[in-house]
Amino acid sequence: MLTDDFGREVRGVRVSLTDRCNFDCVYCHNEGLGDTRGPMDPQDDEMSTDDVVRFLEVAAEFDVEAVKFTGGEPMLRQDLEEIIARTPDSMEISMTTNGTFLPGRAGDLVDAGLERVNVSQDALDREQFAAVTQSGAYDRVLEGVDAALEAGLDPVKLNMVVFQHTAGYVPEMVDHVAENEGLQLQLIQYMPELTGKPEWNVEIERVHEWLAEQAVGVEHREMHDRRRYWIASDDADIALEGDEECDGVDAIADDPNVGMVEIVDPVENPTFCANCHRVRVTHDGYLKGCLNRNDDLKPMGEMTRPEIREAYREVVADRVPFYGEYMVRSDDGEWELNEKYLETQAEA
Repeated sequence: MLTDDFGREVRGVRVSLTDRCNFDCVYCHNEGLGDTRGPMDPQDDEMSTDDVVRFLEVAAEFDVEAVKFTGGEPMLRQDLEEIIARTPDSMEISMTTNGTFLPGRAGDLVDAGLERVNVSQDALDREQFAAVTQSGAYDRVLEGVDAALEAGLDPVKLNMVVFQHTAGYVPEMVDHVAENEGLQLQLIQYMPELTGKPEWNVEIERVHEWLAEQAVGVEHREMHDRRRYWIASDDADIALEGDEECDGVDAIADDPNVGMVEIVDPVENPTFCANCHRVRVTHDGYLKGCLNRNDDLKPMGEMTRPEIREAYREVVADRVPFYGEYMVRSDDGEWELNEKYLETQAEA
């Protein structure tokens, strides 16, 4: 397993299979590339089935343990089941999707080897969902979640981006996962630096504080220094105090009347960046070491194994924590580019 200069092992890869999507979410940053989505038909620049599999086989040589397939909408790839089936057995396979194509395909994906799924669901209100996603697919997404559960993808993790348009729906979504067995909630901090709408931002620490007040238990996760909040429904029989820090939450997690809520909060968070163990792959065959940067893109050429190996080694060697190294605090407390790092790169 390769390790960068900051001691971070690269344990996982996140592979975008397409930048096409049947939604047009207002907060989309397309894996940090910006809104580059084109026509809905398959594009010539998308990695082929064999290209994706060849990359994963090379990644497995470096002991990469997990792959998450993303997009755009990865289920627009009709070869998705084949890609999953041909993924090395040593890798845990997960996917992030908007859920609209899960009905009718979830079972085949599980049979191919899919183990976990995240479904984007930003509101339980039909009109607000349509406003955020620019789609009328609310009912289809709910059907997709049900299909995933029926296929055995339990728990299904719902992704909700928290920003001005959705913040008021957080309590309802938290109650939803607490009351429905098999669901978990991942609240994702809005990233204004990637979307260009800073006025939509909300203070994520207030969400942390509110969840801590509601929780019957809190679990600290090493990965990205995250916290999980365990929220009980009215039917739960839990005696723990809301502010109790739990080293082990097995008893809580096994209660079907308790839901798990996790916050992903990378913005201005050096601890998050210091615990990043992932390399990303763009739909057109570039490696990138950081979501927030596109100046570190590494092409994999014609996708031969030697080219993939060389690019992979280079991108890992060049990985830098975005906050705390690439961006540093100035004397007045603001984040600014690290001039010393940029000078070092220019000399390299």
